[in-house]
Amino acid sequence: MKEIIKFVRPYRFLAILAPLCMLLEVASELVMPKIMTILIQRGVGGGDTALIGQLGGLMVLIAVVGIIGGIGCLICAATVSQKAGTDLRKAAFEKIQEFSFHNIDTFQTPSLITRLTNDITQIQLVILMCLRMLIRSPLLSIGSIIMAFSINAKIAMLFLIVVVILAVAIGLILRGALPKFKLVQEKLDKVNTVMRECLAGIRVVKAFVRNDYEVEKFTEVNEDYKNTTIGAFRIMLLMMPVLMILVNGSIIAILWLGGFQAQAGAIGVEDIMASITYLMQMMVSLMMVAMIFMFVSRAKISMDRVSEILDTEIDITNPAASQLPKKTEGRVEYRHVSFRYQSGKGDPVLEDISFTAEPGETIGILGETGSGKSTLVNLLPRLYDVTEGQILVDGVDVRQYDIHELRKRVSVVLQETILFSGTIRDNIKWGKSDATEAEIIAAAKAAQAHDFIMELPNQYDTELGQRGVNISGGQKQRISIARALIGNPNIIIFDDSTSAVDSLTEKKIRQALKDSHSGCTKFIIAQRISSVRDADKILVLSGGKIMAQGNHNYLMETSRDYREILDSQLKKGVMADGE
Repeated sequence: MKEIIKFVRPYRFLAILAPLCMLLEVASELVMPKIMTILIQRGVGGGDTALIGQLGGLMVLIAVVGIIGGIGCLICAATVSQKAGTDLRKAAFEKIQEFSFHNIDTFQTPSLITRLTNDITQIQLVILMCLRMLIRSPLLSIGSIIMAFSINAKIAMLFLIVVVILAVAIGLILRGALPKFKLVQEKLDKVNTVMRECLAGIRVVKAFVRNDYEVEKFTEVNEDYKNTTIGAFRIMLLMMPVLMILVNGSIIAILWLGGFQAQAGAIGVEDIMASITYLMQMMVSLMMVAMIFMFVSRAKISMDRVSEILDTEIDITNPAASQLPKKTEGRVEYRHVSFRYQSGKGDPVLEDISFTAEPGETIGILGETGSGKSTLVNLLPRLYDVTEGQILVDGVDVRQYDIHELRKRVSVVLQETILFSGTIRDNIKWGKSDATEAEIIAAAKAAQAHDFIMELPNQYDTELGQRGVNISGGQKQRISIARALIGNPNIIIFDDSTSAVDSLTEKKIRQALKDSHSGCTKFIIAQRISSVRDADKILVLSGGKIMAQGNHNYLMETSRDYREILDSQLKKGVMADGE
């Protein structure tokens, strides 16, 4: 639990003050039965009205002090738990932001969400309980035993026997329950996975009338989660009958033993009642200790899951001494580049890739699904790192660049179009936070987005729903292109980013890029040859290798693979724009 203590340490003043306040509450609870005994013996038994009033007033004062201590402890503990949880969640979120694509692939998104929410909530709960109960319960238990010995040693010996029996029973129960609580968190991950997939693809579900199937799938994992949770808590529920058996048995034993001593005049009835009160305090305190152990164990499971995030080694980091090129032009060179997933241990996705893109050139990339097209361009801004070889931008290996500086120079329009909640203006400004209105409009015009934006009721101030659900796929792609263009990068990558745009609009985008970003080196991954026909160089990929490269005319003469792609698209009518 050292990790939890690290996040509690900044609030150590409140963390120390909380148990000190709890001492007041514990002391008041321990002294109350003793005062009550004196009040009954001397006040009620002796008919001393003045003493009754004095002791009654003292009890009220002690009760008020105890209440103040309890409230103070609760405020301090709650503050520490919430602040430490907030810091922990922030640290985990910031670490996720540093993840490379490989790190992100290691964790499933629903699992990350569970760790940032439910797991950290479990940790906050145990911090709260520890600061309140970890002091209260042991002190109350020990104090109750001491006070019981001060009344009658023979009866107090029963307390020690009960402690041993209860400790053994709780140990056995926890031993069976804790492994199940680890399963509970894993089952919750599965529930979140199914729920997220269904909600993200709700339109597909409705289009294919798969509502019943998704409900059945969710019900299955939800029932599994419920049954696992019930199984874990069913074991924990054994604590209550064990406690009740011990409490009632102990009370009977105290009454039986105390009865004999009362007949002999060795103890009063009020002392027997005080002993029973201390017994109840001790038993409840021991139960709270057991509950704390359970929650601490659950929190350890949760902390281990959060620590997996915090301890993840980021495989793409800034170099110790970064370099910048003497001249910024946008020249790109791939030198014998190979790439494998699984930290370089898997099958090769790319193998011995070599080519050069001169400043201002357009590089088209074609190939069947799974040929490595997206991976090829993802290596350029270091979303992944090459396994072998080098990628140079303006003569400097990309691994020698400061990551933020590299990604300012290289803009990417990813295959999956992601827009964020907010206005269209906000989404375009993602590419340049201090962009002027003129720059926003210019980028939108180059992306052929300005016209449809102006037709919207609030134009650039139109609010987009989550992931841009209130506009079409083609409109989302054009906004994402504008977002990439506004930063005026040296290199821009279009990863099949016009697939939802009609051929005429796509042609206008290509022409606008020639006019507004002529000096920018462009990489275009496309399914249609018409999208890359005018490129200065076209790469034809297959099985992670470059099968051919050159311009359209050269490939028509030399590459059978290229001609076959063109023929298949002509037959399907893909070249509908007349090119």
